[in-house]
Amino acid sequence: MLINGKWTDNWQPVQAKDEQGRFIRQTSSFRNWITVDGQAGPTGKSGFKAEKGRYHLYVALICPWASRALMVRQLKGLQEMIDITVVNPTLGNQGWQFGGFDGAGEDVINSAEFMHQIYTKVDPDFTGRATVPVIWDKQNHTIVNNESADIIRMLNTAFSDLVPNQVNLFPDELANDIEALNTELYQQLNNGVYQAGFATTQAAYEEAYHHVFTMLDKLELRLGDGSQYLFGDNITESDIRLFVTLIRFDAAYYGLFKCNRNQIKEMPLLHEYMQRILALDGIAETVSLDHIKAGYYSIKALNPGGIVPIGPHAL
Repeated sequence: MLINGKWTDNWQPVQAKDEQGRFIRQTSSFRNWITVDGQAGPTGKSGFKAEKGRYHLYVALICPWASRALMVRQLKGLQEMIDITVVNPTLGNQGWQFGGFDGAGEDVINSAEFMHQIYTKVDPDFTGRATVPVIWDKQNHTIVNNESADIIRMLNTAFSDLVPNQVNLFPDELANDIEALNTELYQQLNNGVYQAGFATTQAAYEEAYHHVFTMLDKLELRLGDGSQYLFGDNITESDIRLFVTLIRFDAAYYGLFKCNRNQIKEMPLLHEYMQRILALDGIAETVSLDHIKAGYYSIKALNPGGIVPIGPHAL
């Protein structure tokens, strides 16, 4: 990670832990918002008006948090508004890096070799982890935001005057329900798989494991009402948050993270739901099994031999 702008140690997956050995995730550092008129969003400062070609999205196809930003970009038709760079999925000693893997790009915006150099370009004294996704402002040469929850919310609305779109991932009438389910999804499943995989005590692992499968069972039951999505027949932000975990589950979380009661393909309603979202226009472009497996199995703390499993071949 970076301390006062200097790379100080080889990359490690466990960001912090509590006294019980539970994995604790780092809080994001840049929280400005792109808005229709450039006024300040819920956090941060003003000055980031939605404009074609002004913003760049740095992502990793291994990363669920980055992939949900990519999904919203596709669903909202923002491909021509915001260009992207995909980082190398393998996590080296200096974290995310550019190029060197099929489907990964060089940094044509800032000519960086590693993602942490993007952070120190903005703040030479930055302390923390250099994460993705990152929204970069090419006009002001700065990071707008590196919190995926903010990014997917702003992409849902900020470019509505430039790219009219019928998809609304956060409708007002469902806002409270979506927020409540998002919290539950994050605590028990999205972050729960990481808490299981990166637990440093048996008790912390078992707690997280049970949270993961309690939530999956609850979701399987919820889809039993015949709905296409979590809130009926229209996709919402909650579906995106769920999908990015489901699509990685059998390939990575089941084995490497020891979430091995069953695979998603053994839960028929969740598996069908996952496939339904995968079939939406442009969504398959946000998913790469090669990147997912190469990335997760490059985590030396969990897989010191670096051996990448051959399967699965399909989701």
